[in-house]
Order: sequence, then C-alpha cells, then structure tokens
Amino acid sequence: MFHALATSTRRDILRRTIEREQSVSTLASEYEMSFAAVQKHVAVLEAANLIVKRAEGRERLVRANPEMIARARALLARYEELWRSRIARLDELLAEPPASASDTTTDTTDDSRTEEGA
Repeated sequence: MFHALATSTRRDILRRTIEREQSVSTLASEYEMSFAAVQKHVAVLEAANLIVKRAEGRERLVRANPEMIARARALLARYEELWRSRIARLDELLAEPPASASDTTTDTTDDSRTEEGA
C-alpha cells in the first residue's frame, strides 16, 4: 500500500479522488504526462486497493476507497504512537543528570597480575 503512495503524482490522484469521483481522462488532463502514464499510476493505486475504478459507458471513473485509507491511517497512527513513546523515553534518558565521579568506582588494580610467591 505504501509503495503505491511513494510518488507525488499518485498521492495527488488519491487526494483528488477523495474529493470526488473523476474519470481517468479528467485526471490525466491535469498532469504534464501522457494519458497512458496516468493510467499506470491509477493501476498502481487500484492494485493497492486505494482507489476503485468502474466503467460508465466508455469512461472509466475512479474514486478513493475510504475503507483502505482508514486502514492505512490506523496503521500509521500505531507507528506514530510507538515512535512518540520511544522518543519520549529517549528525552527522559537525556534529561537525567550524568552520573558523578563519586557514584562510580574505578578499580585500578590489574587483575591479570598474579601475586608474587603464590
């Protein structure tokens, strides 16, 4: 699904079809690319189930699939919540004062040495 939204053209097509159902030829007239190129973008969105295409006479009408858009939004909301909690925890860790030198003890003896006479 997110692969289908990887290009700005497809995101724009989706935005326009959320607003209202449009013919593929109407969509194509808004872009500086061939009709065939717009058809390919529509096909990618349709394969991802983000839009629904139907025939009405000779025209192909395209509309957004609100159910799939809602699923994508819910998935993104879960990821946003996950990352916000991780960033909040990182902020907490960074806000903690650093440990003072007296809080840590450093062992200056060399454990690799053996006692003499042993």
